[in-house]
Amino acid sequence: MVAIAVGIGAGAAAVTRMSAQDDLTAAEAETSTLLQQQLQFKDVRSTEKESALLGSAQQVGGSTEIDWASTLGAVRGALPSDVSIAGVAIDSATALQAYGQSDDPLQRRRVATLTIDAKSATLPSVPDWLTAVQGVKGFVDATTNTVTRDDTGIYTVNMTIHLDEKAYDARYAAKKG
Repeated sequence: MVAIAVGIGAGAAAVTRMSAQDDLTAAEAETSTLLQQQLQFKDVRSTEKESALLGSAQQVGGSTEIDWASTLGAVRGALPSDVSIAGVAIDSATALQAYGQSDDPLQRRRVATLTIDAKSATLPSVPDWLTAVQGVKGFVDATTNTVTRDDTGIYTVNMTIHLDEKAYDARYAAKKG
């Protein structure tokens, strides 16, 4: 009797093992098929990863970008019509390096400095000019460094304008929502 029970148990185990082996073979075949189908889209997956990386790089690289054409246009628009900008020097933060701040504790935080040479045939009203550039996006403060008159009677005003983070154009900022 024991021999019959052991024989039935061994037979049932063999049938179960064969069924499990068939299930395993079917699952391996399905896995192989799915892997082959995924290989068809490897270029798409690679492109998606590269696109995400590029988007992140643009966000970092563009995080300190200022639209200088608009900023200079705003400065030019703030000055009297008979004034021309003869020179421009720009110093600003980069994605890898913060902008150096003033040691003066009363100075506000800034991310860029715009220094211009403006020429005028008439004696400039510098305080009016300093007030006029306050409308420039990101304006922090403005100072006049020098006012000179050349031999032809043309006045040159060297002016420094500091900008804060509101001057950033946020063109590559992450989209919300």
